[in-house]
Amino acid sequence: MSTDVLGVGVQQRRTALWLLGLAAGLLATGLIAVGTGAVAISPVTVARIIGHQLSGAGTVTWTPPQEAIVWQVRLPRVLLGMLVGAGLAVCGVALQAMVRNVLADPYLLGINSGASSGAAAAILFGAGAAFGSHALPTSAFLGALAASLLVFLIARGGGRVTSVRLLLAGVAVGYALYATTSFLIFASGSAEGARSVMFWLLGSLSLARWDALLAVAALVIGGTVAYLTVVGRQLDALAVGDETAHTLGVSPDRFRVRLLVIVSLCVGVLVSASGSIGFVGLVVPHLARRLVGAPHVRVVPVAALLGAILLLGADVIARVLLAPQEIPIGIITALLGAPFLLVLIRRLHATKGI
Repeated sequence: MSTDVLGVGVQQRRTALWLLGLAAGLLATGLIAVGTGAVAISPVTVARIIGHQLSGAGTVTWTPPQEAIVWQVRLPRVLLGMLVGAGLAVCGVALQAMVRNVLADPYLLGINSGASSGAAAAILFGAGAAFGSHALPTSAFLGALAASLLVFLIARGGGRVTSVRLLLAGVAVGYALYATTSFLIFASGSAEGARSVMFWLLGSLSLARWDALLAVAALVIGGTVAYLTVVGRQLDALAVGDETAHTLGVSPDRFRVRLLVIVSLCVGVLVSASGSIGFVGLVVPHLARRLVGAPHVRVVPVAALLGAILLLGADVIARVLLAPQEIPIGIITALLGAPFLLVLIRRLHATKGI
């Protein structure tokens, strides 16, 4: 048996072990997160309540308020946190391959700024009132899609959708929409509205509801994680360079457009559900590559699990650090991600002279 075959087998076993370990870690983190709060509930009780709700089996040894807290309040929040963390992480993996930039993250293309402008318009001026209770997430989602379309049109203005054009168009659109959001806050003259917008811009999982989870789960798991895993080899080729991609039968321009559509839809839905949460899409892809290597077929599922665990941990910190007051989760992820970014910059300087 050749050395290459042995090496592949070792990598596959290593990836399988990491996936099993991370899945177990995610389950444990989820049970702890559901039980953590003003009313503490043990992980065992949490597991029994969830099992009872799903199957109707088991002896009821908990109180009705505990069951309501677990099933109606905390479990939807935890599941949304898993989906948002996983979605942002894998979108970060796709974007870093798409623009061939290790500092790329899901908000690089202005999608986050578009969602922020849409949300600010809904909060401050009642935009999207026709959607009733879904006015805020709907306006944010439409803003994200509009920003993605604008970035695509600008990047395609020169004929080809290259990584450099996407990068520059995303930065330009992001700054313009950030200024638009700031103008809306200033023009509203509402201190309470401005406070609501700022809290939403920094991210929160408090809007989690059962009726919205199914759509988010379908898009993140089926439409993004699964798709990016299937096209892992094409991502490998794109990350190396356009010439290599052409040699391997991949059309870089068309593939970038497909990736842009997938990432835009995913990030738009995630931002509309949880607000702006930064650094997850930047940090997690690097951690995943350190664990299982560079091939994207392995990086994508590992990054999804890591992202889910990281965001759940950040949410628990956000809820308990200044309890009963809740800290916007974006503050926690920024505090965790900034030191990592500094380490990454030092490593790039040491290895590539950047």
